[in-house]
Amino acid sequence: MAVPSRPDACPGVFALHDAADGALARVRLPGGAIDAAALRVVADCAEELGDGAVHLTSRGNVQLRGLRRDDARLAARLAAAGLLPSATHERARNVLASPLSGIAGGFADVRDLARELDRGLCARPALAALSGRFLFALDDGGGDVAAEDPDLCWQAVGPDDGRLLVAGAPVARVPRSRAVTALLDAAEAFLAGSDGAWRTRPAGSPPAAPATPAPVGPSGDARPHAPTGGPGGGAERPAGHAGPPLGWVGGGAALVCAPVLGEMSAAQLRALADTAPRAIVTPWRTVVLPGAREGADARLAAAGFVVDPASPVPLVSACAGRPGCAKALADVRADARAGLAAGQFTERVHLSGCARRCGSPRGPHRALVALAEGQYAG
Repeated sequence: MAVPSRPDACPGVFALHDAADGALARVRLPGGAIDAAALRVVADCAEELGDGAVHLTSRGNVQLRGLRRDDARLAARLAAAGLLPSATHERARNVLASPLSGIAGGFADVRDLARELDRGLCARPALAALSGRFLFALDDGGGDVAAEDPDLCWQAVGPDDGRLLVAGAPVARVPRSRAVTALLDAAEAFLAGSDGAWRTRPAGSPPAAPATPAPVGPSGDARPHAPTGGPGGGAERPAGHAGPPLGWVGGGAALVCAPVLGEMSAAQLRALADTAPRAIVTPWRTVVLPGAREGADARLAAAGFVVDPASPVPLVSACAGRPGCAKALADVRADARAGLAAGQFTERVHLSGCARRCGSPRGPHRALVALAEGQYAG
């Protein structure tokens, strides 16, 4: 396997990335989970230390931009909020988990496994050497995060049984009780034989298609249950929409909302914290709010979030673009917002400011790559 030709530049909180608009920090949220108190801390950091905005990433994490590299307050505040349990393993804490697990659908509830995996990861010194690109996933059997190109994934095939996927291919049957140990052991084995490689397959190689879960469910069903809507029933979402549908899911147990282009102001982040005791950031740049209070959909819509299941907003993503990125050839976020306002997007699309296509979604999508301001190929 080829050794990477340059150091891992994946950003974190202790390893900031220099952008045209200041330093950028990525805050890992294993399983996408963050409680209301921590949301308020992140909002304060964005407002007082950054440019006032928080961006969701395609790995269920959050980013802050416009930071000062010499300002130690960010790390101190995030650590105090419990968001930095390990300085040595900070960039290795990339863990996806099915965001509706325990709420709607799936064979098994993997939420506790995500917390256990994070603790186990931080407790193994050798795993601090994993690159910031290496990705773990815990799939409840619905196939959602298994399709997000994880390096290692435990996928449920029943309430107490599952299998280990490596680079998308099943390699072993693993019971739920050993899921975390199997993932951590596999990560250590990868490091021992990787020759410095960042991921379980060479860069640019296509991922294997995740295997379909075994046809058994918690109640003997032939497949995992689909998410269900609130009292009014579920609504059809646009074709190509990845991840859970917007609106109420699980019979009203949670509310799913989308910030436009995955970008939120500090005020919007506080609105989320006021709506539910915790949030789950998804890799599709949406937010699940378990236990959201009655009327939360109307309040979040008034705050600028999208909650309509038929909205095309979750179909559209964009990189930072101008002026935040010096390599970008266009203000792709402004163009994406204009296209949404004009009703131009009816399929999954990603706008990129240059040929690097940063932040592109994993699944099928139309790639619009900037050639100059207002001009795109694709």
